[in-house]
Amino acid sequence: MAYSSLLSLSLCFLVFFHGCFAQIEQVTTEPRGFPPHQRQQRPQREECQLDRISAVKPNRRIQSEAGVTDVWDENDFQFQCAGVVAMRHVIQLRGLLLPQYVNGPTLVYVVQGIGVQGVVFPGCPETFQSSQSQSQSQYSHSQRQSQRDQHQKVRQIREGDVIALPTGVAQWVYNNGRTPLVLVQVIDTNNPTNQLDQNHRVFFVAGNPQQDIQSQRGEFERGRGRESSQSRRPVESERSGNVFSGMDERVLAEAFNVNTDLARRLRGEDDYRGIIVNVQRGLEVISPQRSPEEERQIREEQQQREFQRGSRGSGRYNGVEETFCTARLRRNVNDPSDADIFNPRAGRVTNVNSHNLPILRNLQLSVQRGVLYRNAIFAPHWNVNSHSISYITRGSGRIQIVDDNGNTVFDGQVQEGQMLTAPQNFVVVKRASVQGLEWVSFKTNDAAKISQLAGRVSAIRSMPVEVVANAYQVSREDARRLKESRQEVTLLSPWSRSRFNATEGNE
Repeated sequence: MAYSSLLSLSLCFLVFFHGCFAQIEQVTTEPRGFPPHQRQQRPQREECQLDRISAVKPNRRIQSEAGVTDVWDENDFQFQCAGVVAMRHVIQLRGLLLPQYVNGPTLVYVVQGIGVQGVVFPGCPETFQSSQSQSQSQYSHSQRQSQRDQHQKVRQIREGDVIALPTGVAQWVYNNGRTPLVLVQVIDTNNPTNQLDQNHRVFFVAGNPQQDIQSQRGEFERGRGRESSQSRRPVESERSGNVFSGMDERVLAEAFNVNTDLARRLRGEDDYRGIIVNVQRGLEVISPQRSPEEERQIREEQQQREFQRGSRGSGRYNGVEETFCTARLRRNVNDPSDADIFNPRAGRVTNVNSHNLPILRNLQLSVQRGVLYRNAIFAPHWNVNSHSISYITRGSGRIQIVDDNGNTVFDGQVQEGQMLTAPQNFVVVKRASVQGLEWVSFKTNDAAKISQLAGRVSAIRSMPVEVVANAYQVSREDARRLKESRQEVTLLSPWSRSRFNATEGNE
């Protein structure tokens, strides 16, 4: 009996000790200083066949009443391995992109035009109030009350804006400008917040899309006849509708407390306008306008807050600067004065990451905007902790990408409207043509980093001259030239033959 009691006590002690040890191990192995969502691991692909990468344009076009939607081939291996889907909306004047949400965090870049955007955060209050002014004096007080409208915040968007959208948050966009509004967006389906699978799913809250943009593979894929086990969707197209289409109209009528005729309209059965519709008399919503002075003041205050956060050495988001409902979703990258790297002879680079747009910490995404002047070079580099999906916004140039075996997986000219992927750790170099080269890169890390191979802060510059000389079998003088001939950072000005000869003569 005493032996049994002793054995039971020992087993209890072992279970208790094991539980305590497991808790200690969990605490000690988790990195400190990061919010829980950042400790989630991105799903890993089984295999990425990236022996050949192409600069590609969209392979499928969806026509709507007031615009078009171009979709890149999501079965292209470069997009599959990066775990992203890319598309471009061209919204005509008075065009409305219907309310929709997707199954992954989204980054939107405004290539051209101006407009207004509504983002609906679940559970957040309606902080904007507006009323229709037409003939209000003819109505009674109760009728005037019925003309008032309350809604969530509406944001002005313009060329150069980077917009962040969390997973499952509904958005709509309206073009109130004088030119087409062009939006390029990348959806990260490989993000931990997407818990189903890697298929891209668009859920329309209104309308009746005639072509299901998340199920139809492109003509390009079918023409090549490539069969892949990684294909995300079947080849055949399907008729699609909005999220109300599959619901009984009587249930909808009861849920909204309306008659069945109105409930039937929610299902959009007789709506053939597509996903971008024309607003006949223009969209009447309120959105406060900012003067240039206010924009400048806001930018200066924001930079001051970022400096103060950095000087505290914390880097942690404490929830005081922003709340979920009032989070900043937008940052413009077109202002040269905001550039993070600037070379008057080569160009500029502007980064948008979790340091200057905190919501990106939740999305685990970031953006880089690059502008190369005539014949300038973006130094050879690799992306340390992310994939980089680049969309060419203007100009042309040459890009080379090299894999871990030293093989060139891409070497070609790129031009406006094309997109290509630089996988993590693959070495990339960009050179602008005489027209210059501009791009925006979507990166799969909220604090994306690069490591350079040439220039003043390069990996080779940081090595001892003896290491460089022996590694490349060159003299100490040549090794020093490799280390020190370029004093520029990231953006390298054109290196003329005359300047090279002059340098050679001086030595």
